[in-house]
Amino acid sequence: MSSSTNSPTHHTSTIGAIGAPSRRNTELALLVFAVAIPVFAYANVGLAISDQVPSGLLSYGLGLGLLAGVAHLAVRKFAPYADPLLLPLATLLNGLGLVVIWRLDQSKLLQSLPNFVTAAPRQLLYTALGIGLFVVVLIFLKDHRVLQRYTYISMFTALVLLILPLVPGLGANIYGAKIWINIPGLGSLQPGEFAKIVLAVFFAGYLMVKRDALALASRRFMGLYLPRGRDLGPILVVWAISILILVFETDLGTSLLFF
Repeated sequence: MSSSTNSPTHHTSTIGAIGAPSRRNTELALLVFAVAIPVFAYANVGLAISDQVPSGLLSYGLGLGLLAGVAHLAVRKFAPYADPLLLPLATLLNGLGLVVIWRLDQSKLLQSLPNFVTAAPRQLLYTALGIGLFVVVLIFLKDHRVLQRYTYISMFTALVLLILPLVPGLGANIYGAKIWINIPGLGSLQPGEFAKIVLAVFFAGYLMVKRDALALASRRFMGLYLPRGRDLGPILVVWAISILILVFETDLGTSLLFF
């Protein structure tokens, strides 16, 4: 009797002790590749442009690796059971993005454009700022389910952020896209990038609460069985907003994402 009582506790402690480190070790191994691939891409671009390895290759690799290492340690400490794929994927995409920006910088330098300022170092600084905010969220947001309380507030906030570039005197048209706002002292900013994060909170909370209602078809329309209008309504609103974004802000990427 005593043995059967203690058995679940023993298995739970074993899973708790082995499961989390195993996930984090997988994440660490993937991070090595997520940093190595952009470093090789950086070297490849330098060789393609000038037939020599870029002088900033070491600093770029160390910088990206250090930022990824800080994020990994934070996840290992504060979110040991997190998905091991997300951080490596984000690191890989960010690293390749930095390489693309550096490649564009080199093209503009070769053209000797006036008043040109390289964007890659600034982008790396933004990456460091993002990692800092990421760590802060991990430390203070102990339970992500708390965000479910702010589902509709998140939707309203996201829609406000998306509309800001259309406000006269605040929005700015850059390269044909009206996705920027001018902030005195800070320059231009894309509120839509923050809206994507807030919308993720909205969709996660809404689909969690309405998952059963959305799964139950109530009526047939044009050969499709659809949920009730009041359950499908918020999703249709976001869909309509995505079309308006495409028409008025000329932001195809964000529109397709929301669609």
